[in-house]
Amino acid sequence: MNSSSPISRVGIVAKSHLRAAVPHLVEIAAWLRARGIEAVFESATAALMSSADGHRVADKLALVGMVDMVVVLGGDGTLLSMADCIAAAGKSIPILGVNFGSLGFLTEVTLPELYPSLETVLAGKARIEERLMLASTVRPRDAMTTFVALNDVVVAKTARSRMIDLSVSVGDEFVTRVKADGIIVATPTGSTAYNLAAGGPIVQPTVDALILTPIAPHTLTNRPIIIPASATVRVQPHMEGRDEVFVTFDGQAGFQLEDGDEISICRAERSLRLIHPSTRSYFEVLRQKLKWGER
Repeated sequence: MNSSSPISRVGIVAKSHLRAAVPHLVEIAAWLRARGIEAVFESATAALMSSADGHRVADKLALVGMVDMVVVLGGDGTLLSMADCIAAAGKSIPILGVNFGSLGFLTEVTLPELYPSLETVLAGKARIEERLMLASTVRPRDAMTTFVALNDVVVAKTARSRMIDLSVSVGDEFVTRVKADGIIVATPTGSTAYNLAAGGPIVQPTVDALILTPIAPHTLTNRPIIIPASATVRVQPHMEGRDEVFVTFDGQAGFQLEDGDEISICRAERSLRLIHPSTRSYFEVLRQKLKWGER
């Protein structure tokens, strides 16, 4: 999908305490202003600058309601946090991720590519990828609260707990009862995150699917499985004694579960709109980031 909507206001978000981004913040704002576009700095990002005078400043939640797109400077974790915030606000504004350091899977644009990428976006020629996100509820206590994640939802034990028992269902059908350190429900975007470290498969982001990957399962027969993205996954821990089980969403937020809790995970109503201005393919990113396919 190509970007076509006119852009008049751009949100700028930098990784927390990323001093290396400071010189670029003022430059980006000036570059945008010269083109008749207003920059809005996220409040913690503005705090990095010696002076944010003359610039509009807003916290994350307010910012996503004010801008037409967001530029994230940092790593994939910074972009994940912003993506979850945009989804929680019910917005669908696109994100351009600029990486400081090594190439990221989400923050794919390098610093030398920043301004050419912005030019492409403003010209309406950038490709925008729709990335599947997850929506989760925890019943019975948080049945009215929805948690949104781009990469994954993880149900896992703490370091001091023994292995846990988890019942897993897809739709109304019971799938398995797994004894493991936990389970990851990942999107294709999240397949190269915790899912990959736990032995799950790499899934191209355009594939419409969910991935279920046990974490350190007790038996070798518990293997990852890929299911349709239209399915609803339900995970229920069976706790005994001092078992401590947590659920986390993109590694950004989470809480301890109680016996009887059930986590329901399905496709979110909105997708993340990720700006992909370069000609670099997904497989090029895999080769550069993971040395994938090299001998």
